[in-house]
Parts: sequence; C-alpha cells; structure tokens
Amino acid sequence: MADGFLGTSASIMLDVVLCSLLLVIPLLAFSIYLVRWRKNYVWHKRVQVTLGLVLLVVVSLFEIDMRLQGGFWEMAKDSPYVAEDGDGWKFIFPGLLYVHLTFSISTVVLWAATLILALWQFPNPPHPSAFSPTHRAMAWIAVCDMVATAVTGVMVYYFGFWVTGSE
Repeated sequence: MADGFLGTSASIMLDVVLCSLLLVIPLLAFSIYLVRWRKNYVWHKRVQVTLGLVLLVVVSLFEIDMRLQGGFWEMAKDSPYVAEDGDGWKFIFPGLLYVHLTFSISTVVLWAATLILALWQFPNPPHPSAFSPTHRAMAWIAVCDMVATAVTGVMVYYFGFWVTGSE
C-alpha cells in the first residue's frame, strides 16, 4: 500500500481527501460571505461551481483509489479500532464509518442538487430571484451536511490511520 504525505499508513488519495475536507469548510464560509454580506452573486457562483467540480474529481479519484487499494478495511487493518468478527464483518469505532458514509453520500446528493438547481433556476448573471429562499434552505442543509462529513471524515481518518496498532 502506498503511504501518503501526512505520515500515516493512509494512501495519497486519502491524504488528499482529508486535506480537501479541511479546506472546503473555510471556502464554503468565504462563499457564504461573498453572497450574504458582499452581495457578490457572480463570485459566489464561481466558487461553488469550482468547489463542486474539484470535489467531483477528488472524490472520483478517491473512490478509484479505494478499489485499487482493496477497500477501507484492507487499508485500515493495522488500526486497533478495526476488528473482524466470526462472520467476517469489520467494525471501526462503533459505526463511525457508516455514519460518515451516510453524511458523505447525502452531501454529494444535496450539493449536486443545490448546484444543478441553482444553475438551472437563477438568471445569468446570477442575482436574487423567486428561487432564492429554496436555494438558501437547500444550501444551508448542504453546508451542515458537509461540516458533518468533514468532522466524521477526520475522525475516521484518525481512528483508521493515525492511531495504529504499532503505537
């Protein structure tokens, strides 16, 4: 297994995803600042479309890497928080991985829906419209989901790769 650049047993793509998760939150805050306080709808759109495209590429490469590396359980096998029971099922810190997957999958769906509907419903150049209240509600749900994805993602990374059985 190829080691990443953060000094753990995680792959390079896992390290890239971790760094992406940590960078997305301040960029989302900046994007919200642009639209909420600066009323700069064009730059808000540019930031969101760019973030969406970059995350699409990163998550796609991450999923390919996961398959090539044998999956999460194979990659995290040195962690003391990964165990195999008699049926072959493996667990990480009771259900944390599944909670993270729930948030991450719903984030992809919510962010894609919010972005696609915004591109479809808002005029070009963008400015407030009848769709604004719906967009705002969807966006806040997506932001909360993204924060939950980042928090649980950092936790999964920590328990899966930072803490190892050799420590």
